[in-house]
Amino acid sequence: MEIETNEQKHLLCRLKSETGETLGEMMDLPLNCGIEQLNLICNAILQQEEKMQFLFFVNNEEITKDLGSTIDISTLNTESVVEIIYQQQAVFRVRPVTRCTSSMPGHAEAVISVSFSPNGQYLASGSGDTTVRFWDLSTQSPYFSCKGHRNWVLCISWSPDSKKLASACKNGQIIIWEPDTGKQIGKTMTGHKQWVTSLCWEPFHSNPDCRLFASSSKDGDVRIWDAHLCQTTLILTGHTKSVTVVKWGGAGLLYTASQDRTVRVWRAKDGVLCRVLEGHAHWVNTLALSTDYILRIGPFDPVNFHKSSKAKDQTFAQHRYNEVVSSYGERLVSGSDDFTLFLWNPEKEKKPLARLTGHQQLVNDVKFSPDGRILASASFDKSIKLWEARTGKFICTLRGHVQAVYMISFSVDSRLMVSGSADSTLKLWNLKTKKIEFDLPGHADEVYAVDWSTNGSTVASGGKDKILKLWQN
Repeated sequence: MEIETNEQKHLLCRLKSETGETLGEMMDLPLNCGIEQLNLICNAILQQEEKMQFLFFVNNEEITKDLGSTIDISTLNTESVVEIIYQQQAVFRVRPVTRCTSSMPGHAEAVISVSFSPNGQYLASGSGDTTVRFWDLSTQSPYFSCKGHRNWVLCISWSPDSKKLASACKNGQIIIWEPDTGKQIGKTMTGHKQWVTSLCWEPFHSNPDCRLFASSSKDGDVRIWDAHLCQTTLILTGHTKSVTVVKWGGAGLLYTASQDRTVRVWRAKDGVLCRVLEGHAHWVNTLALSTDYILRIGPFDPVNFHKSSKAKDQTFAQHRYNEVVSSYGERLVSGSDDFTLFLWNPEKEKKPLARLTGHQQLVNDVKFSPDGRILASASFDKSIKLWEARTGKFICTLRGHVQAVYMISFSVDSRLMVSGSADSTLKLWNLKTKKIEFDLPGHADEVYAVDWSTNGSTVASGGKDKILKLWQN
């Protein structure tokens, strides 16, 4: 009697994309078919010019060696077809940041925000000492200290072409800065009656001139500004309490969250209110778009960095945005003081797709991974939770911080994530193993702000100890 070994045993398999499209015909694959063979098959069917690397899953379980070690054959009948889901991997791998390469003093008060420019060449910070600072990444030293605000600088935001930085303060004033000179562009913009809570620019593919940006304020208004004329072009009113966040989506919509417990969707060109998203039982603190990363980097390609014409850049940015939204549109997630998150399809409907529960304290920050597959939420309950970005299904809880987690930032390849906490540490998480990869102590007090550069090489952090730190491999 001949015994059939794993090498000889075959399975009927079908390759499918994440969005459910079938790739090629059904195949008869041996159980010892491994990742390399699956990659070869995928690339051959897709006829890619450059060979891509893929991840493969069966029933949400990743194939790490071969089909036989992933699939429980005893549960399959001979006729069943095994669906193998393939996911394209990021083109380049980001190396984990493991150490602090510089501690840069300069600010006289807490560092409230840090942000790398979309092209990864500049780093800016805003502080309670009323200044904005630009830092030289090559020498890892302060470059310019920009004075103009007369109160705490609460938020900063880069234009998608990396040529301008907007900053806003507790007095409600907004200033635009030029990173190459540290000089103010135009006049100080006034209009908000209370402090500004967030800033965001119109996406590059909508307008490569990068003229318009939006601000939200504690006064309940949202304003759209022209950075050339330094004046308000539109005021959006309707929220009855402080507006906590404004996001400018890729399809000409603005999304705003407020302490009035609602999220509102507006048409950016004329300020018409499209819909009100209701469901939260307390203040809405934070918003994230599934397109945040792609809108942030605009025309820049971290893999093939090149300079080209504005029109070409716009086409490139538009094409890349279209690719990201082709599957599920632009998703929105909102996080609240009611300990929950809601996942929305805000362009089409006002009913949430999912309610994400489990946090024991208010949700402070939420981010989509750059590849749009994972959602991470940080909370005052000292934990970070991971969710499936498409369905809102809970994946796991990341524990390690011993105080509130304030902020999270993903690496551009979506494999790693860094978090900053009131416990004065940063933690680097591996999203494959769902565990801490490195503990990054060094700050002397609470860490308010973290950002991972768009080229993947550096993490910047700042907080209550007034020091800006850079972390690298």
